[in-house]
Amino acid sequence: MDNGNLKRITVFAGHYGSGKTNIAINYAINAAASGVKTAIADLDIVNPYFRTKDAAKLLSESGVRLIASPYADTNVDTPALPAEAYSVIHDDSVHAIIDVGGDDRGALALGRYSPDIIKQGDYDMFFVINKYRYLTKHPNEAIEIMNEIQASTELRFTGIINNSNLGAETSAADVSDSVSYAKEVARLSGLELKMTTLRHDLEPELKDKIENLMPIRIYVRQAWQKS
Repeated sequence: MDNGNLKRITVFAGHYGSGKTNIAINYAINAAASGVKTAIADLDIVNPYFRTKDAAKLLSESGVRLIASPYADTNVDTPALPAEAYSVIHDDSVHAIIDVGGDDRGALALGRYSPDIIKQGDYDMFFVINKYRYLTKHPNEAIEIMNEIQASTELRFTGIINNSNLGAETSAADVSDSVSYAKEVARLSGLELKMTTLRHDLEPELKDKIENLMPIRIYVRQAWQKS
């Protein structure tokens, strides 16, 4: 993950269960570690139980400011968006990372901020894909989800992140087998495949075998993942 080429605002969006929250957290921690003043805004109003708030202590210890709904760590399923998100979008001194809810419904939350993000003119929006998740197993399905998100947010994606995994059961072969799928999604979308992520302990098996490989740590688990 090249933090030397950071846009001031980085948005992560994708199908429910694609793993975008874990990537956003890793991205934020890496950015802060490189000396960049960093904040992460959790706009996921679709899934209140598996969110960046789960890693609040870690983010704080890493020097990352967390902006989340006041209901993020409760059982109240209320679509409340954090008002502070507007502040980081306009604060030129902060690298703002935005974690968006799954699919077009979740992306509607981001749509409220889209005019301000477009006006800033300094953002990346990455489409996170997972070959092994329902409704995105085929490249055309992933493109359909991507188009729905773009229509809801009125923002265009700028790159693809391949986060294909099977949770704790993911093997190096699973990651390797997903690369052709990710490249096809990139081809169909006309966007660059920015990176392929993998659980950090699998890196030795695939190092130098896959381009732009990015090891990540698992901080948030989805309900479908086995511990």
